[in-house]
Amino acid sequence: MSPTSTLERPSNVSDALARGRLGVPSVIFFVLSAAAPFTVVAGVVTTGYAVTGVTGIPLAFLAVAAVLVLFSVGYVAMARRVANAGAFYAYISRGLGRPAGVGAAWVALIAYNALQVGLYGTIGIAAEPVLDRLFGGHPQWWVVALVAWGLVAVLGLLRVDINGLVLAVLLVTEIAVIVGYDLAQLTHPAGGEVSVAALSPENLFVPGVGAALVLAITGFVGFESSVVFSEESKDPRRTVPMATYLSVAIIAALYALSSWTMTVATGPDRIAERAGQDSVLLIFNLAGEHLGDTAVLIGQALFVTSVLAAMISFHNTTARYAFALGRERVLPAAFGQTSPRTGSPRVASLAQSVLGLVVIVLYAVNGWDPVLKLFYWAGTGGGFGVLLLIAATSVAVISFFARQGMRETLWRRAIAPGLAAVALAVIIVVALDNFATLLGVAPDSPLRWAIPAVYPVAALLGVLLGLVLRRSRPDVYARIGLGAESAAAAVLPEPGPPTPAGAGVRR
Repeated sequence: MSPTSTLERPSNVSDALARGRLGVPSVIFFVLSAAAPFTVVAGVVTTGYAVTGVTGIPLAFLAVAAVLVLFSVGYVAMARRVANAGAFYAYISRGLGRPAGVGAAWVALIAYNALQVGLYGTIGIAAEPVLDRLFGGHPQWWVVALVAWGLVAVLGLLRVDINGLVLAVLLVTEIAVIVGYDLAQLTHPAGGEVSVAALSPENLFVPGVGAALVLAITGFVGFESSVVFSEESKDPRRTVPMATYLSVAIIAALYALSSWTMTVATGPDRIAERAGQDSVLLIFNLAGEHLGDTAVLIGQALFVTSVLAAMISFHNTTARYAFALGRERVLPAAFGQTSPRTGSPRVASLAQSVLGLVVIVLYAVNGWDPVLKLFYWAGTGGGFGVLLLIAATSVAVISFFARQGMRETLWRRAIAPGLAAVALAVIIVVALDNFATLLGVAPDSPLRWAIPAVYPVAALLGVLLGLVLRRSRPDVYARIGLGAESAAAAVLPEPGPPTPAGAGVRR
């Protein structure tokens, strides 16, 4: 069928995401929900203290935030010129070449799907104390997971601003309670004196600092998703930079405050011991000591909504990556379709929901541990994949501005992303060295290499696919990384002299 036929033009409408529906607050809600504040404070922070014994974890969050701010300088500078729901995939395609972009796409799909489906493993455990308190019992974890799955699946098909509204309500309440817990811990210091020992650099740069930094960076996973929603933002050139910087600042401040006040309440010399004993219950046990049972129940309920909000956010992010690949025909074209009514990436969203359902059923039928073998392993693996993408994107930003010759300050186009790339490379090396600790497995376990090895293998296969497309499907190859421009390219006449839009496609 000719691409200029009238039958093709309506389908082009369904190749575009709904524009102008998200402002700065809505994008921040998506980003912070992916970061899952309550999940990080209750889980990552306490695990960090217990595993590493490093009392300087509050500074670890601030140090990671500084690296991510450096990364964001070049990231948002490129975002002003490239608005694409594929984010890392698009940026690496533009900066390091289309084959590298396809490799990054496979890494992104694996990482974000792992983060998304991994959350189904913890929702049942998170809901258990709440259901016990309210109803005197609780169903199997997979029953709760299926209920959450159904809600996420439905929301994924609705307008993106409706998802943003749901996340806003959940997130504001969640942060308010966390700050309330922090104030209670701060006003009830161990020994009657507020200690600032956890904020001293000498308590960060000790054996175990590498693991502490890796755990800290997992708390920021999701901050980069501001660019994923650039095509649906009201003013991408303003919305994306503001949402990115504000998200990093809010996340850093909240996590540093919460992890510090825990040491104040327990005493810096006892935080590792208490975290090892109480695990994820530490923050709730401290709240029970200072605020009473009602505050604990509220916090436990918000722990559940924190996981649910992260599910919604990661579902939207993952679906938009698949949409971007389908629109450019790297995945089957069906993935690039959106709902004419809601503007949501319909097929990509349904595919992500199907994957989640399959994972829940597999774990339930086989009786596998949903917390360790789904939530923790998938979350750690997914976070490492995102870390690899951030590092590669730092290099891609430098290459993009060098190749395009665009006018930009030296700081934004080279110095800041270069410093970020070096710092991120160091963290990656440390992560690999500490992967057994991060997974909670023996040093000789094959998982310590098998899980991180998934990403270079996927990237290599993606690069090979890109090279195959360059040779066998030059029309598809030319669209890689173009974003919304690739949808317009689908209706351009094939014969005849080139047009400005056609020239854009060949670039």
